[in-house]
Amino acid sequence: MTHISGEIEDMLEKSFNNERLSPKNGVKLFSTKELTILGMAADQVCKIKHPENYRTYIIDRNINYTNICTSGCKFCAFYKAVEHSDGYIIPKDILFKKIEETLALGGRQILMQGGLHPSLKLNFYEDLLESIKTKYNVHIHAFSPPEIVHFSKLNRIPVLNVIQQLKASGLDSIPGGGAEILVDRCRNLLSPNKCTAQEWLDVMREAHKLGMKTTATMMFGHIETIEERIEHLEKIRRLQDETGGFTAFIAWTFQPKNTQLAPSLSSKYKDIGLIGSFDYLKTVAITRLFLDNIPNIQASWVTQGAKIAQLSMKFGANDMGSTMIEENVVKAAGVSYQMDKEEIESLINDLGYEAKQRDLYYRVF
Repeated sequence: MTHISGEIEDMLEKSFNNERLSPKNGVKLFSTKELTILGMAADQVCKIKHPENYRTYIIDRNINYTNICTSGCKFCAFYKAVEHSDGYIIPKDILFKKIEETLALGGRQILMQGGLHPSLKLNFYEDLLESIKTKYNVHIHAFSPPEIVHFSKLNRIPVLNVIQQLKASGLDSIPGGGAEILVDRCRNLLSPNKCTAQEWLDVMREAHKLGMKTTATMMFGHIETIEERIEHLEKIRRLQDETGGFTAFIAWTFQPKNTQLAPSLSSKYKDIGLIGSFDYLKTVAITRLFLDNIPNIQASWVTQGAKIAQLSMKFGANDMGSTMIEENVVKAAGVSYQMDKEEIESLINDLGYEAKQRDLYYRVF
């Protein structure tokens, strides 16, 4: 490998040989400008982990059951305060219609998340899950860790019991949303009313102990340092060593428009939201090299668009994520990409792979 330092070359060799990179190695990889070489290394590691001749995607729908939220995250343009005229709680007939549309399009899963509503008790969510499972054969991937922690505090029930009760009512798996950066310096500035980094990890640990699978995420490109980005990845990797419960990792870039962190609103954050495709692809490649124990890395076309998402499949990603029949949170931040099943399949096929639909557990059909 010419054009790179011996130190970087040694790290990439370690990855090829399935030797673990240290956090210091991870930080060092971010310092290189040699994007193509990083991408080639991540692609090689991806092919070692996924020698199959196909790449995957899923058909699902992101249903937000409420936009009323007390968290007040500075990076969010979606939420509404309790008294806001545009606040809503989804009526069941509309929820059922959304599920039926998803099933009609070949979907087998719904992703259901919402704001931290101050007065909806646990029985509301239990009833929601039971009513869905009674009517439909659909996988429910729902309630990210901040929601679970919120339910726990609001109902004065331990997190473990909350997850047990939701699971008994029909919850199948937990999405990795609300992780942002798992460092409390960032969380205290961005989302002081949301769960701590440790609470997020504890929710996932409890879910994994109960045999539930979950995903892990990272929203980057706001106020975090490179060292904090790696600290986030290290915490995910450590928990995966302990439980093996994460099926996939998804990283996406912060979208600043319409948020309190929009560059035009604060000179303090003047560089925020300027993460482009170069840094996105570099981060995807490094996550593949660093997260040696997480089998699947998803592309984020929702924030990056189709072409960069396709390119990320040569930078370590092996999955195009969801068709995202409906998506509201990123859209509220002024970014609106859309892709249907045919376009996702075409992007995968163009890379020389067969496109296969999968479920949350990465079983293909």
